[in-house]
Amino acid sequence: MRWTTCFVASAAVILVDASTLTPPVIPLIVRNPYLSTWLGNARDVPWNRWPMFWTGQEVGFSVLAAVSKADTVYPLLGRPHDSLPKTGESFNVSYPEYLGASFDASTTNLTYTIPSPKSSHDSAQIILSFLSPITPTSTLRQSIPASYLTVHVHGTFDIDVYIDLNGLWVSANRGNQIEWQFEQSPPSPSAEQKPLKTWKVRRAVEQLLTEDADRAEWGTLQFTGPADVNYEAGTSALLRQRFSRTGTLENRVDENFRGIMDDEPVFAFSKSFRLNGTSAAGGRSHESALFTIAHIQDPVIQFASARGMTLMKPLWASYYLNAHDLLDFHYHDFNNAFQLANNYSSQLEEDALQSGSEDYKDILALSARQVLGATNFAGTPENPLIFFKEISSDGNMNTVDVIYPAFPFFLYTNPRWLAYLLEPLIEHQLSGQYPNDYSMHDVGASFPNATGHPDGRDEYMPVEECGNMLIMGLALVNSLKYDTQPASIWSQAGDTSLETLTGYAFPLSIDEQGIDNSYGGPVHSQGEKQARKWVEKSYPLWKKWTGYLVREALIPSNQLSTDDFAGWLANQTNLALKGIIGIRAMSEISELVGETKDAKYYRNISEHYIQMWQDDYAISRDGTHAKLAYTWFGSWTTLYNLFADSLLCFHLPSSSSQSRITSGGQRPLIEPKPSRTSFVNEKIYKIQSDWYHSVRQRYGLPLDSRHLYAKSDWEFFAVAVASKQVREEVVQSIALWVNETSTDLPLTDLYDTEGDGGFPGITFKARPVVGGHFAFLALERACDGKAVAGLSFLNDGDLEPPKMASGGIDGKL
Repeated sequence: MRWTTCFVASAAVILVDASTLTPPVIPLIVRNPYLSTWLGNARDVPWNRWPMFWTGQEVGFSVLAAVSKADTVYPLLGRPHDSLPKTGESFNVSYPEYLGASFDASTTNLTYTIPSPKSSHDSAQIILSFLSPITPTSTLRQSIPASYLTVHVHGTFDIDVYIDLNGLWVSANRGNQIEWQFEQSPPSPSAEQKPLKTWKVRRAVEQLLTEDADRAEWGTLQFTGPADVNYEAGTSALLRQRFSRTGTLENRVDENFRGIMDDEPVFAFSKSFRLNGTSAAGGRSHESALFTIAHIQDPVIQFASARGMTLMKPLWASYYLNAHDLLDFHYHDFNNAFQLANNYSSQLEEDALQSGSEDYKDILALSARQVLGATNFAGTPENPLIFFKEISSDGNMNTVDVIYPAFPFFLYTNPRWLAYLLEPLIEHQLSGQYPNDYSMHDVGASFPNATGHPDGRDEYMPVEECGNMLIMGLALVNSLKYDTQPASIWSQAGDTSLETLTGYAFPLSIDEQGIDNSYGGPVHSQGEKQARKWVEKSYPLWKKWTGYLVREALIPSNQLSTDDFAGWLANQTNLALKGIIGIRAMSEISELVGETKDAKYYRNISEHYIQMWQDDYAISRDGTHAKLAYTWFGSWTTLYNLFADSLLCFHLPSSSSQSRITSGGQRPLIEPKPSRTSFVNEKIYKIQSDWYHSVRQRYGLPLDSRHLYAKSDWEFFAVAVASKQVREEVVQSIALWVNETSTDLPLTDLYDTEGDGGFPGITFKARPVVGGHFAFLALERACDGKAVAGLSFLNDGDLEPPKMASGGIDGKL
């Protein structure tokens, strides 16, 4: 399929507002688990270290700039200058002035100045602009495993730029043999589209669906540049030295295929920028050149689907016959992709500033690409699927308790993608391939093989995963059923008339510009019909999971929660709350499909359980905070699962709410002040908010009383339902941590809140759970925009901690 594209060489720099935070690592080319390249020394100059894969392994990615009139070459990215002699050459190696990095949700800009060869002239400016576009209105564009690099040059004198990549983009093993070829596309019928030049690099012997050190050992790197670049493949040192002497390359290919670091072969382009100084802007000219970097795989995933073990093709393969056509579209679609990504980034900045602060804006911008860097889009337009890698912790696939902390990002950005994430889990379990009576933990132990757990021996988190699925299920239903304000503003953007007749609930229909059809909503009752269709097909699963929670959620047995690194524990207060909210969620899911008897039953059970939980089990004897576990009398916990109560609108006043009675059935002599929340009592919200203020450390809110480490995703969940003051305090602490942490890998979600803010002995990095940072924004759009207003009492400061009868709290069990 081909869409009309509007490509013009960018005439202006992609503007990104200055970033207030200085994280240790920032994204450059981040698209999926295998196309994931980062600037690893973001607080330092970019030429002091090589860029890195998310694991920390260095990859060959170098950029040089040469000024022929000054016989000087400047490293811009990586360490290509290690290949250049310091003396005895016709050129000198010098260093530019680095003006720093700026970033938004899709773009990272690195900016430099290069001195003029004439002291009377101004310096030139070079910007390396990396775009991995987030396009919530275009699932097809989001599925393309490719990113853009635009080189912008402003100045009054000529500058030559050199870029090379090496074989570490296609294998983790430096000794593996690779093969390469150069390809120039045929002339286009359109005179506006000149032939492109592309390097293709792959392993000589690929290992299909296999990883080594988290790197894919199959697939082809495709590095594309414009028609007017020179090219060359050969030994890294020779090419870099030749460019430094001459400012160009020789348009030839070294055909001696060899190991990745055997006379290290690199694949290079050079571009000459002829700045003649005729521009009206102060005599300075501007030129730019666009490059793309892609990692193409087919198949992408092995999945134990309902029809058996299936090799899954990438989603883009339903629209393009081959990678050449796909990447030709991708290259010439730059302006469209940029506009869509810029729309998302601008809206995100606006919403983040209204919800939080400049710091919050930058935290979200830093998190967005990291979330999508764990995704791989597969399937067909009739049944699109997203496979999700549990990056850096254990490599599981579509781990339920990894999707759960990330799901605020998907609710805010595109709830349809949340449905695509859940579908592999639902399809697999509906097919009878999982034997347990609770939700599975993941759909496969090792990405990219979603082969399930037919022996039922996946990681044991039964209450956790059942609660997560039910909460996300109702959140997805609510995102479809909106009346006036959708969970994502982009849900309304598409054509409401586009609808595919299919047996699946969430088919992908696309207009001629590649824009998705609208999602959910009141038009023709589309949202409710989709929600009902989705739930009806899988209702037996939801009911089975809820039955497990009815038996096990109120007093959880010894088991893991999502924070499995903290170990097994019985009677977990926060885990029980998740299970109870899950039961309450099922009452609304049942009601949606007309199962009124089930709805009433689950509603009654959840009301009874929540009253017992808050009156008898959860709260400390002095009534000031929730305990870590019912019988851990001196403990406390971050009650992040309270977020779901408000996200699902259970806190809003409802005529169907039952009157509160004590767990023993006896009414108190003095009736308490009615709660302004309908499910979890407002006092729980208030005491937890106050407690977070009391226990906050330098770099944020510790997870619980056992350690001083924090989980950033849960911090945002927790303070999303706290007072404005507490929310601002914790965000400020997290921002301080981003600026000062000693961690040196892509953004971690687990860190020490004191000391140097480093790793607490566990090295999580680049995990998609940072989607939880979007909790504020997801909540603000929930309940037709009424969710946050329902928590306004938290800012009143007029509540007393709950007064509990003696012996009624810690002594219950």
